[in-house]
Amino acid sequence: MRITKAIKKTMLERLEQAYKDTTTALTYSTPFELMIAVILSAQCTDTRVNIITARMFPRYNTPAKILELGQAGLEQEIRDCGLFRSKAKNILATCEKLCRDYGGQVPGIFADLVQLPGVGRKTANVLLSQLFGVPAIAVDTHVFRVSNRLQLASGDTPLAVEQGLMRAIPRGQWSDAHHWLIWHGRKVCKAAKPLCHICPLQDLCPSSLGK
Repeated sequence: MRITKAIKKTMLERLEQAYKDTTTALTYSTPFELMIAVILSAQCTDTRVNIITARMFPRYNTPAKILELGQAGLEQEIRDCGLFRSKAKNILATCEKLCRDYGGQVPGIFADLVQLPGVGRKTANVLLSQLFGVPAIAVDTHVFRVSNRLQLASGDTPLAVEQGLMRAIPRGQWSDAHHWLIWHGRKVCKAAKPLCHICPLQDLCPSSLGK
């Protein structure tokens, strides 16, 4: 099946119908809390991150407070999160930079965000979209997998998929579509065993196991 612009449009319409009004599953109350939660979410489930931050944020939810913990203290707070040692190191370095250069606030410019340790392109796009209303598509493992399976955007790297999605999706829908693709990956188009039999895009999907 050749995936035309018309088919991609229909795919997006069905995804919107299925996942309209979805947003991040991470729990946060300030921009800084979301930044920390997104950094922690790398190779860790949002459910696990929410457990960690529910325990940590009531006491440590500003750059200054986290800096008081130091490496060992922060590691102890997040040790049930994957890669906790390297994440602790990056978070502390980011907190130091936020305090020194941004008055303890999360910057709203992509170029500034990606200069923060532990904040890559995906995290920066999440923050721009969720906090500042800037149209952006953050490509995590779910977005990468679903986009390639649907051929909504094909690519061997997250950047290639991001660029493909930016061409395939109207700019005004970038941030919403990011959530649609994430939730579709979590609920239906799973990594090991995709649930093609309940997928609203099965008849359009070139990778469907039901064909």
